[in-house]
Amino acid sequence: MEQALVERAGIPFKAIPAGGLHGVGIGRMARNTLKLAAGMLKAWQLIGRHRPQAMLTTGGFVSAPVALACWLRRVPILLYLPDIEPGLAVKFVARFASKIAVTTEESIRYFPAHKVIVTGYPTRAGFAQADRLAAHRKFELAEDRKTLLVFGGSKGARSINRALVAVVEPLLMKYQIIHISGSTDAGEVQARRAALPEELKRHYHVFEYVHEMGLAFAAADLVVSRAGASILGEYPLFGLSSILIPYPYAWRYQKVNADYLVAHGAALRLDDETLSETLQPTIERLLSDEVQLSALSHAAQSLRRPDPAVKLAQTVQELAAV
Repeated sequence: MEQALVERAGIPFKAIPAGGLHGVGIGRMARNTLKLAAGMLKAWQLIGRHRPQAMLTTGGFVSAPVALACWLRRVPILLYLPDIEPGLAVKFVARFASKIAVTTEESIRYFPAHKVIVTGYPTRAGFAQADRLAAHRKFELAEDRKTLLVFGGSKGARSINRALVAVVEPLLMKYQIIHISGSTDAGEVQARRAALPEELKRHYHVFEYVHEMGLAFAAADLVVSRAGASILGEYPLFGLSSILIPYPYAWRYQKVNADYLVAHGAALRLDDETLSETLQPTIERLLSDEVQLSALSHAAQSLRRPDPAVKLAQTVQELAAV
Protein backbone atom coordinates (compact mmCIF):
# COMPACT_ATOMS: atom_id res chain seq x y z
CA MET A 1 0.00 0.00 0.00
CA GLU A 2 2.81 2.44 0.82
CA GLN A 3 4.37 1.83 -2.60
CA ALA A 4 1.10 2.56 -4.41
CA LEU A 5 0.51 5.78 -2.43
CA VAL A 6 4.07 7.05 -2.85
CA GLU A 7 4.12 6.35 -6.57
CA ARG A 8 0.67 7.96 -6.92
CA ALA A 9 2.27 11.13 -5.53
CA GLY A 10 4.96 10.95 -8.22
CA ILE A 11 7.80 10.13 -5.83
CA PRO A 12 10.38 7.40 -6.62
CA PHE A 13 10.06 4.42 -4.28
CA LYS A 14 12.63 1.85 -3.14
CA ALA A 15 11.68 -0.95 -0.76
CA ILE A 16 14.06 -1.96 2.04
CA PRO A 17 13.86 -5.51 3.51
CA ALA A 18 13.19 -5.47 7.25
CA GLY A 19 11.30 -7.26 10.01
CA GLY A 20 10.41 -6.75 13.64
CA LEU A 21 12.24 -8.49 16.49
CA HIS A 22 9.96 -7.60 19.40
CA GLY A 23 7.23 -10.05 20.44
CA VAL A 24 7.94 -12.69 17.77
CA GLY A 25 8.98 -16.34 18.04
CA ILE A 26 12.56 -17.55 17.72
CA GLY A 27 12.12 -18.79 14.15
CA ARG A 28 10.61 -15.54 12.94
CA MET A 29 13.20 -13.55 14.87
CA ALA A 30 15.97 -15.40 13.01
CA ARG A 31 14.31 -14.72 9.63
CA ASN A 32 13.75 -11.07 10.47
CA THR A 33 17.36 -10.68 11.59
CA LEU A 34 18.43 -11.84 8.14
CA LYS A 35 15.95 -9.37 6.57
CA LEU A 36 17.43 -6.54 8.63
CA ALA A 37 20.93 -7.49 7.52
CA ALA A 38 19.74 -7.49 3.89
CA GLY A 39 18.06 -4.14 4.50
CA MET A 40 21.27 -2.72 5.89
CA LEU A 41 23.17 -3.86 2.78
CA LYS A 42 20.57 -2.44 0.39
CA ALA A 43 20.39 0.86 2.30
CA TRP A 44 24.20 1.11 2.24
CA GLN A 45 24.18 0.64 -1.54
CA LEU A 46 21.37 3.14 -2.14
CA ILE A 47 23.05 5.76 0.05
CA GLY A 48 26.31 5.27 -1.81
CA ARG A 49 24.52 5.67 -5.16
CA HIS A 50 22.30 8.67 -4.34
CA ARG A 51 24.54 10.51 -1.82
CA PRO A 52 21.72 11.95 0.34
CA GLN A 53 22.46 15.07 2.35
CA ALA A 54 20.07 14.15 5.17
CA MET A 55 17.68 11.43 6.30
CA LEU A 56 14.15 11.97 7.63
CA THR A 57 12.64 8.96 9.39
CA THR A 58 9.49 8.39 11.43
CA GLY A 59 10.45 5.06 12.96
CA GLY A 60 9.16 1.55 12.38
CA PHE A 61 11.49 -1.43 12.14
CA VAL A 62 12.39 -0.62 8.53
CA SER A 63 14.01 2.61 9.74
CA ALA A 64 16.65 0.78 11.80
CA PRO A 65 18.89 -0.56 8.99
CA VAL A 66 18.55 2.64 6.97
CA ALA A 67 19.42 4.87 9.92
CA LEU A 68 22.42 2.72 10.81
CA ALA A 69 23.64 2.84 7.21
CA CYS A 70 23.19 6.63 7.13
CA TRP A 71 25.06 7.05 10.41
CA LEU A 72 27.96 4.95 9.15
CA ARG A 73 28.06 7.03 5.96
CA ARG A 74 27.95 10.28 7.99
CA VAL A 75 24.52 11.32 6.72
CA PRO A 76 22.77 13.49 9.37
CA ILE A 77 19.46 12.06 10.61
CA LEU A 78 16.26 13.83 11.60
CA LEU A 79 14.03 11.45 13.54
CA TYR A 80 10.37 12.45 13.78
CA LEU A 81 8.14 10.75 16.37
CA PRO A 82 4.48 11.02 15.24
CA ASP A 83 3.04 9.17 18.27
CA ILE A 84 3.44 10.41 21.80
CA GLU A 85 5.31 7.36 23.08
CA PRO A 86 8.31 5.95 21.16
CA GLY A 87 8.61 2.30 20.17
CA LEU A 88 11.76 0.20 20.17
CA ALA A 89 12.83 1.22 16.66
CA VAL A 90 12.49 4.92 17.47
CA LYS A 91 14.50 4.47 20.66
CA PHE A 92 17.19 2.68 18.66
CA VAL A 93 17.34 5.29 15.89
CA ALA A 94 17.38 8.13 18.46
CA ARG A 95 20.94 7.12 19.37
CA PHE A 96 22.13 8.06 15.87
CA ALA A 97 19.85 11.05 15.22
CA SER A 98 21.22 14.58 15.05
CA LYS A 99 17.79 16.03 15.85
CA ILE A 100 14.55 14.52 17.14
CA ALA A 101 11.24 16.21 16.30
CA VAL A 102 8.13 15.37 18.34
CA THR A 103 4.42 16.09 17.97
CA THR A 104 3.77 17.25 21.55
CA GLU A 105 5.70 18.26 24.66
CA GLU A 106 4.61 14.96 26.25
CA SER A 107 7.35 13.17 24.26
CA ILE A 108 10.32 15.31 25.33
CA ARG A 109 11.02 13.17 28.40
CA TYR A 110 11.92 10.13 26.28
CA PHE A 111 14.97 11.71 24.62
CA PRO A 112 18.05 13.86 25.36
CA ALA A 113 16.59 17.36 25.70
CA HIS A 114 19.30 19.02 23.59
CA LYS A 115 18.24 17.00 20.54
CA VAL A 116 14.48 17.60 20.76
CA ILE A 117 12.27 20.13 18.95
CA VAL A 118 8.47 20.24 19.19
CA THR A 119 6.99 20.67 15.72
CA GLY A 120 3.46 19.26 15.83
CA TYR A 121 2.14 16.70 13.34
CA PRO A 122 2.65 17.61 9.64
CA THR A 123 -0.18 17.51 7.10
CA ARG A 124 -0.22 17.94 3.33
CA ALA A 125 -0.19 21.43 1.86
CA GLY A 126 -3.73 22.66 1.31
CA PHE A 127 -5.18 19.83 3.41
CA ALA A 128 -7.14 22.16 5.69
CA GLN A 129 -8.45 24.28 2.82
CA ALA A 130 -11.16 21.67 2.13
CA ASP A 131 -14.48 23.37 2.82
CA ARG A 132 -17.80 21.97 3.95
CA LEU A 133 -19.73 22.95 0.82
CA ALA A 134 -17.26 21.14 -1.45
CA ALA A 135 -17.35 18.17 0.91
CA HIS A 136 -21.15 17.99 0.75
CA ARG A 137 -20.99 18.01 -3.05
CA LYS A 138 -18.25 15.37 -3.13
CA PHE A 139 -20.12 12.91 -0.90
CA GLU A 140 -23.66 13.95 -1.99
CA LEU A 141 -24.67 14.81 1.56
CA ALA A 142 -27.89 16.34 2.82
CA GLU A 143 -27.57 19.83 4.29
CA ASP A 144 -30.12 19.22 7.07
CA ARG A 145 -28.46 16.19 8.72
CA LYS A 146 -25.42 15.85 10.96
CA THR A 147 -22.62 13.78 9.44
CA LEU A 148 -20.84 10.90 11.16
CA LEU A 149 -17.49 9.84 9.69
CA VAL A 150 -16.30 6.32 10.58
CA PHE A 151 -13.00 4.78 9.49
CA GLY A 152 -10.36 2.42 10.82
CA GLY A 153 -7.18 3.03 8.86
CA SER A 154 -6.04 2.05 5.38
CA LYS A 155 -7.04 -1.61 5.63
CA GLY A 156 -9.97 -0.94 7.95
CA ALA A 157 -10.82 -2.03 11.48
CA ARG A 158 -13.05 -5.11 11.64
CA SER A 159 -14.38 -4.51 15.14
CA ILE A 160 -15.38 -0.92 14.28
CA ASN A 161 -16.90 -1.94 10.94
CA ARG A 162 -19.00 -4.69 12.50
CA ALA A 163 -20.05 -2.62 15.49
CA LEU A 164 -21.25 0.13 13.15
CA VAL A 165 -23.15 -2.05 10.68
CA ALA A 166 -24.93 -3.72 13.62
CA VAL A 167 -26.50 -0.38 14.61
CA VAL A 168 -26.48 1.46 11.31
CA GLU A 169 -30.26 1.46 10.75
CA PRO A 170 -31.25 3.40 13.88
CA LEU A 171 -28.38 5.84 13.31
CA LEU A 172 -29.48 6.46 9.73
CA MET A 173 -32.95 7.40 10.95
CA LYS A 174 -31.41 10.67 12.20
CA TYR A 175 -27.92 11.08 10.72
CA GLN A 176 -25.90 10.51 7.55
CA ILE A 177 -22.76 8.40 7.62
CA ILE A 178 -19.54 8.37 5.62
CA HIS A 179 -18.10 4.91 6.28
CA ILE A 180 -14.59 4.17 4.99
CA SER A 181 -14.42 0.42 5.50
CA GLY A 182 -10.92 -0.41 4.27
CA SER A 183 -10.25 -3.32 1.94
CA THR A 184 -10.67 -6.19 4.40
CA ASP A 185 -14.39 -5.75 5.11
CA ALA A 186 -15.44 -3.85 1.98
CA GLY A 187 -17.67 -6.63 0.65
CA GLU A 188 -19.39 -7.18 3.98
CA VAL A 189 -20.11 -3.48 4.48
CA GLN A 190 -21.35 -3.00 0.91
CA ALA A 191 -23.70 -5.98 1.34
CA ARG A 192 -25.12 -4.40 4.48
CA ARG A 193 -25.76 -1.17 2.64
CA ALA A 194 -27.42 -3.02 -0.23
CA ALA A 195 -29.86 -4.63 2.23
CA LEU A 196 -31.06 -1.29 3.64
CA PRO A 197 -34.39 0.31 2.70
CA GLU A 198 -33.95 2.91 -0.06
CA GLU A 199 -34.78 5.86 2.21
CA LEU A 200 -31.91 4.89 4.55
CA LYS A 201 -29.46 3.71 1.89
CA ARG A 202 -29.13 7.20 0.42
CA HIS A 203 -27.76 8.48 3.74
CA TYR A 204 -25.14 5.71 4.05
CA HIS A 205 -22.05 6.58 1.98
CA VAL A 206 -19.67 3.62 1.90
CA PHE A 207 -16.13 3.66 0.49
CA GLU A 208 -13.28 1.17 0.58
CA TYR A 209 -10.70 3.98 0.56
CA VAL A 210 -10.84 7.77 0.26
CA HIS A 211 -7.88 9.75 -1.04
CA GLU A 212 -9.52 13.15 -0.32
CA MET A 213 -9.60 12.78 3.48
CA GLY A 214 -9.55 16.55 3.90
CA LEU A 215 -13.03 16.67 2.37
CA ALA A 216 -14.21 13.82 4.58
CA PHE A 217 -13.00 15.69 7.66
CA ALA A 218 -14.58 18.93 6.46
CA ALA A 219 -17.93 17.17 6.13
CA ALA A 220 -17.89 15.53 9.57
CA ASP A 221 -19.63 16.70 12.72
CA LEU A 222 -18.23 13.70 14.60
CA VAL A 223 -15.53 11.13 13.81
CA VAL A 224 -15.22 7.55 15.05
CA SER A 225 -11.77 6.07 14.44
CA ARG A 226 -8.69 4.31 15.73
CA ALA A 227 -6.08 6.45 17.48
CA GLY A 228 -3.06 6.36 15.20
CA ALA A 229 -0.61 9.22 15.26
CA SER A 230 -2.46 11.26 12.62
CA ILE A 231 -5.26 12.09 15.07
CA LEU A 232 -2.78 14.28 16.96
CA GLY A 233 -2.44 16.58 13.95
CA GLU A 234 -5.45 16.17 11.68
CA TYR A 235 -8.21 16.37 14.30
CA PRO A 236 -6.85 19.57 15.88
CA LEU A 237 -6.33 21.03 12.41
CA PHE A 238 -10.02 20.58 11.57
CA GLY A 239 -11.32 21.07 15.12
CA LEU A 240 -12.90 17.62 14.97
CA SER A 241 -14.93 16.11 17.77
CA SER A 242 -14.04 12.43 17.99
CA ILE A 243 -14.72 9.06 19.57
CA LEU A 244 -11.42 7.16 19.65
CA ILE A 245 -11.11 3.37 19.81
CA PRO A 246 -7.44 2.39 20.27
CA TYR A 247 -6.29 -0.73 18.45
CA PRO A 248 -5.86 -3.23 21.31
CA TYR A 249 -3.16 -5.48 19.80
CA ALA A 250 -0.25 -3.12 19.14
CA TRP A 251 1.42 -2.36 22.46
CA ARG A 252 -0.05 0.89 23.86
CA TYR A 253 0.76 3.63 21.35
CA GLN A 254 -2.82 4.26 20.30
CA LYS A 255 -4.09 4.24 23.87
CA VAL A 256 -1.52 6.89 24.83
CA ASN A 257 -2.47 8.99 21.78
CA ALA A 258 -6.18 8.73 22.58
CA ASP A 259 -5.69 9.54 26.26
CA TYR A 260 -3.77 12.69 25.31
CA LEU A 261 -6.78 14.08 23.41
CA VAL A 262 -9.18 12.87 26.10
CA ALA A 263 -7.12 14.56 28.84
CA HIS A 264 -7.33 17.84 26.90
CA GLY A 265 -11.10 17.56 26.55
CA ALA A 266 -10.88 16.98 22.78
CA ALA A 267 -12.21 13.41 22.48
CA LEU A 268 -13.96 10.50 24.15
CA ARG A 269 -12.40 7.03 24.29
CA LEU A 270 -14.13 3.68 23.97
CA ASP A 271 -12.54 0.26 24.38
CA ASP A 272 -12.57 -2.17 21.48
CA GLU A 273 -14.07 -5.03 23.47
CA THR A 274 -17.15 -3.05 24.57
CA LEU A 275 -18.12 -1.48 21.22
CA SER A 276 -21.26 -3.55 20.77
CA GLU A 277 -22.73 -1.97 23.92
CA THR A 278 -21.17 1.50 23.89
CA LEU A 279 -20.85 2.69 20.29
CA GLN A 280 -24.44 3.58 19.41
CA PRO A 281 -25.38 5.31 22.69
CA THR A 282 -22.14 7.33 22.70
CA ILE A 283 -22.65 8.48 19.10
CA GLU A 284 -26.28 9.42 19.72
CA ARG A 285 -25.49 11.23 22.97
CA LEU A 286 -22.79 13.36 21.36
CA LEU A 287 -24.63 14.19 18.14
CA SER A 288 -27.69 15.26 20.13
CA ASP A 289 -25.67 17.43 22.54
CA GLU A 290 -24.58 20.62 20.75
CA VAL A 291 -22.82 21.95 23.84
CA GLN A 292 -20.54 18.94 24.33
CA LEU A 293 -19.96 18.55 20.60
CA SER A 294 -18.85 22.17 20.39
CA ALA A 295 -16.68 21.84 23.51
CA LEU A 296 -14.84 18.85 22.04
CA SER A 297 -14.33 20.71 18.77
CA HIS A 298 -12.93 23.83 20.44
CA ALA A 299 -10.65 21.76 22.69
CA ALA A 300 -9.27 19.92 19.65
CA GLN A 301 -8.71 23.19 17.81
CA SER A 302 -6.75 24.57 20.76
CA LEU A 303 -4.15 21.81 20.26
CA ARG A 304 -3.38 22.93 16.69
CA ARG A 305 0.23 23.93 16.01
CA PRO A 306 1.30 26.33 13.27
CA ASP A 307 3.20 24.95 10.24
CA PRO A 308 4.52 21.58 11.50
CA ALA A 309 5.55 20.50 7.99
CA VAL A 310 7.45 23.76 7.44
CA LYS A 311 9.33 23.30 10.73
CA LEU A 312 10.30 19.75 9.81
CA ALA A 313 11.40 20.83 6.32
CA GLN A 314 13.49 23.68 7.74
CA THR A 315 15.19 21.29 10.15
CA VAL A 316 16.01 18.88 7.31
CA GLN A 317 17.49 21.77 5.32
CA GLU A 318 19.58 22.88 8.28
CA LEU A 319 20.97 19.37 8.74
CA ALA A 320 21.63 18.99 5.02
CA ALA A 321 23.60 22.25 4.98
CA VAL A 322 25.97 21.17 7.75
